[in-house]
Amino acid sequence: MTKQHYQMYIGGAFVDARSGERMDVLSPTTEEPLFTVPNGASQDAVAALEAAQAAQRGWAQTPAVQRGEVLARFASLILANREQLAQTLVREMGKTYRLALGEVDVAADFINFPAQSARRIEGDILPSDLPGEHIFIHKVPYGVTVGIAAWNFPLALACRKIGPALATGNVMVVKPPSVTPVAVLRLGPLAEQAGIPKGVLNLVTGGGSTMGEELVTNKITRLVSMTGSTATGQHIFRQAAQNITAVRLELGGKAPFILLADGNVDKAVEAAVVSRHLNSGQVCTCPERFYIHERVYDQFLRKYCGRVAQLRIGDPMDDRTDIGPKVSAGETDRLEAIVQRAVDAGAKVLVGGKRPTGEQFRRGHWYEPTVLSDCTNAMDVMREEVFGVVSPVMRVGGFDEALALANDSDYGLAAFLFTRDLANVHRAVAELEFGEIYVNRPMGEQRQGFHNGHKLSGVGGEDGRYGMENYLEKKTMYVNVS
Repeated sequence: MTKQHYQMYIGGAFVDARSGERMDVLSPTTEEPLFTVPNGASQDAVAALEAAQAAQRGWAQTPAVQRGEVLARFASLILANREQLAQTLVREMGKTYRLALGEVDVAADFINFPAQSARRIEGDILPSDLPGEHIFIHKVPYGVTVGIAAWNFPLALACRKIGPALATGNVMVVKPPSVTPVAVLRLGPLAEQAGIPKGVLNLVTGGGSTMGEELVTNKITRLVSMTGSTATGQHIFRQAAQNITAVRLELGGKAPFILLADGNVDKAVEAAVVSRHLNSGQVCTCPERFYIHERVYDQFLRKYCGRVAQLRIGDPMDDRTDIGPKVSAGETDRLEAIVQRAVDAGAKVLVGGKRPTGEQFRRGHWYEPTVLSDCTNAMDVMREEVFGVVSPVMRVGGFDEALALANDSDYGLAAFLFTRDLANVHRAVAELEFGEIYVNRPMGEQRQGFHNGHKLSGVGGEDGRYGMENYLEKKTMYVNVS
């Protein structure tokens, strides 16, 4: 099979790494090399940052409405290339084609929302204590920003950063993940067609210890927005401290799924099936641990196991497929190990619990949807981010116990609650230590909301007007005309 080679996009030009080095992008379905991309290093990062710096002033001075118009064209071109981008996502990441189409739609929406909001950026005018004076608080772009995207939704997560960064007058260098970089690199020609000025958007590929470190520690960079693991986010936080560079980190999660005795069991089951298994469980807001009230525990488990057992694993391009491959061998090995540790500690496998067999699964990175019962909160499977199709289930006696167990975690990204009692909902708002709470529904944030984590799940946040403001810093002017 002939491998397609994709180039970086720096300063409006399509370029290879200055070293000439390339790296392979492998299929998680067949393990075959599909593409090659430049293996950029620090010198390529500097070139991209300098190109961005040269373009920043002109872009910031462009009227906000014009920036929005350019971004709207960019979003339209993303949608015009929907099928090609979706097929690329399937090939490099392994997600189902249905989900890949949805990711392209979301990516375009992540551009469109800030494009429509560009002219709505507001400052403040405050009265002064002095005569003949006003205090003006302006919101201004940081300048050169860096976006680092995770591998599970590479296109959408890149656009989630590009949209608000560019709409608010910043320029950006985007580094997609090395394991799934191609769909993001394909944005380069679309940016050019949309009329995004040279240097305003740059797309680079390379290793985290070379390319990534330069992007974060270089003095040109004024803000870093990263989506990924907590360990990587902590490392970036430490690196950014050298220059007091602003950081926005959306990191790991360990979402609790709480079903109380008064909750709608059927509705909870369906929400759990969708939310836990979307993208083969590789979503930071997936429910990762289940706290089910003892009065509905058996009913929930019976119905949930029945639904999970019906999920189909296989070719992600097949419309009948529910579960595609894991993104890499390492991720599959990690999933297998954490399930085995849970079983060794006393958990029972009710569904799955192993790699599928058969010729179809001889190559690729596969794991069966798995349900574990008799879990305890001390097990690794209840404390570490699994990021796969494993559902550890635990019986609880009431809401007080569920709240305590849910909050007994280093993470605070998302949580789920199923109850008919409004008092319980109010308690969840006040007591659940998570930035995003889904009540009586499956996961899925909306563009006008705000997606942020507490504790080790991150700082900053994205989406909506608060997400836009994360790309703006304040400048206060005391204007005295007396």
